[in-house]
Amino acid sequence: MNVPAPQLSEQIDAIFAAWGMSEPAREACVRLMIAADLRGIDSHGVMMLPLYDELRRDGRLKMDPNVKVVRESPVTALVDGDMSLGHYPADTAMKLAIRKARGSGLAAVAVRNSNHFGAAGVYAMQAASAGLIGIAMTNVWNLAIVPTRAAQAMFGTNPIAFAAPAGEQPPFCLDMATSTVAIGKIKLAILRGKPLPRGWAHGPDGRITDDADAALAARLLTPIGGTPELSSHKGYGLAAMVEILCAMLPGAWYAPTRERRHPGEKRYNVGHFFLAMDPHAFRAEGEFEDDLDDMIGALRSATRLDPAQPVLVHGDPERAEMERRGREGVPLPDALAAKIRSIAADCGAPALI
Repeated sequence: MNVPAPQLSEQIDAIFAAWGMSEPAREACVRLMIAADLRGIDSHGVMMLPLYDELRRDGRLKMDPNVKVVRESPVTALVDGDMSLGHYPADTAMKLAIRKARGSGLAAVAVRNSNHFGAAGVYAMQAASAGLIGIAMTNVWNLAIVPTRAAQAMFGTNPIAFAAPAGEQPPFCLDMATSTVAIGKIKLAILRGKPLPRGWAHGPDGRITDDADAALAARLLTPIGGTPELSSHKGYGLAAMVEILCAMLPGAWYAPTRERRHPGEKRYNVGHFFLAMDPHAFRAEGEFEDDLDDMIGALRSATRLDPAQPVLVHGDPERAEMERRGREGVPLPDALAAKIRSIAADCGAPALI
């Protein structure tokens, strides 16, 4: 089924309200979840609602959090998320980075004590929409990435997003997990009853599998590169970099040491990192944007390997999906729609889809 974005927003908001979520947190969470769905990032939008319900029931989410800045300088800040669902403190942090970068040319804001924040790209795009370069990343409490030469997962999928404003062209936007694929894509394959492409993940026996259920049970994803022969150390290194900026820098937690260092703690203490840069701190007005326009145009006009397949630039698929879903609505698998109705019934919210 396809659901218009406003209707889906109303459904999510009704469920969050029934959970007792405060209005500021609700507004940010609904807006950014729908932004992910409209961009075609199905694995990080409304599909996450069952997990959020589980976190709430386990006492790992606060519904009325006191999100606040706890350290600050003219170009930096540290935000405490107070166990909020991650969209709210992440939105607060990126908006603060944008405001500081407009005044100083560059700003970095980190977040601690947060939770899952959805799609990293929606935050990087906030900066690009404001005429700034934006970077967003997060660590993850659920281990999934197996380091090169290791036999166990030691990082979450640790995504990175980068967006930059062009002039006549739409913004450039790279949004990627540091695993070969995000764990949500495996969940989506299960919902759709489809096999995995070979090379995404290992099964419980350590061998590459196309069985989505087996891959989700094992949670042993390859880093970008997949195998040592294909330079998996690069994806492994990127995952470690994200962990350093999102856990060690703000004082969030590295999942493998959580039980040992914080015994008995219920919260996950997820961390995020955001950077905003003003191109005009480096170049005269319009020069950066004109050069990026030229680069994007050159990439799109590159000689095609297959004449029927255009050369795309990062952000093109998401923009096309936004246009289509804006017209046709957000596609929901039947199993997910049924689960959302069940969640609504359990908390006394109206079923609106």
